[in-house]
Amino acid sequence: MTTHLFSSLMAVCAIGLATSHAQDQPYRVAHRFNVPGDGRWDLLAVDEATSRIFLSHGTETNIVDERTGELLGTVPDTKGVHGVAIAPGMKKGYISCGKDSSVVVFDLDTYKVLGHVQATGGSPDAIVFEPFSNRVVVFNAHGSNATVIDPRTDAVVTTIALEGKPELCASDGAGHLYVNLEDKSSICVISTATWNVESCWPIAPGEGPSGLALDNATHRLFAVCENKMMVVVDAVSGKVITTLPIGERVDGAAFDPGNKRVYASNGEGSLTVVQQDAADAYHVLATLPTQKGAKTLALDTRTHHVLLPTAEFSPAPEPTKDDPKPRPSVKPGTFVVLDVEPVK
Repeated sequence: MTTHLFSSLMAVCAIGLATSHAQDQPYRVAHRFNVPGDGRWDLLAVDEATSRIFLSHGTETNIVDERTGELLGTVPDTKGVHGVAIAPGMKKGYISCGKDSSVVVFDLDTYKVLGHVQATGGSPDAIVFEPFSNRVVVFNAHGSNATVIDPRTDAVVTTIALEGKPELCASDGAGHLYVNLEDKSSICVISTATWNVESCWPIAPGEGPSGLALDNATHRLFAVCENKMMVVVDAVSGKVITTLPIGERVDGAAFDPGNKRVYASNGEGSLTVVQQDAADAYHVLATLPTQKGAKTLALDTRTHHVLLPTAEFSPAPEPTKDDPKPRPSVKPGTFVVLDVEPVK
């Protein structure tokens, strides 16, 4: 066999293997929606009723059509934006702004700013509309507490003291709000009737939990951790059920009750998909390549699509005495939302 013929056969085999691998993937990146602006990003939310994506993006919040990627509007001057909560009954949205420790209130239809609420702790981050209490709760990363807001009046109702730095949360819609404490490697349970902390559960061997998701049917929590681990926890007893491997630099988690799958978005550039076989049985179904920086996610449970924001980065500058760990800058014009869909 000549060298040329051998090389040609090897190339054909490689293409065949790559095609076979792609066909074996139960998910694919179906669309890449370009969004204007060059700022960094954090959390995002999906309004399933209107198919709108609400994106944190530097000093503004973008609203994008989930179906087409069209930019529908922007809420400006959201300094150090982290997250967005939607209160549909009030036709309002709430944006946590870490740099000025405020919550921006805006109209869901016009995107006009309606007011500002001062958080009761520094660097408000994760934010949620809690349906049992009809309250907005924002977790303050530098305050080790949470601020509870009444969306009818936009007044602060109370402040919840926590034992450590809060990350993301999940509500069961029946009186309990769960939140990861990153520096304590634990999950706290908050009563949304009294706003008291009822329990704090260690989740070892998981360390540094960020994203949190909940399956209400089986009462199972899914905490994704910085040591490349998803920890499954009993939401009633706090018992650690099992752990599963995920990727590096994870920051988001979601559970889809329709197909009983858990998702972990990894900043290394992958999406881990875990299949729930039973309440206490799980396996990694797929690890889908995404793009570096795609560490946060939102799930549309109607379409089963997963949305992940990211961008391309320039090389990080050389470390200096004043900045020993410099961050790479975002390449202009590269901010996108990846639309991941199931193919089987």
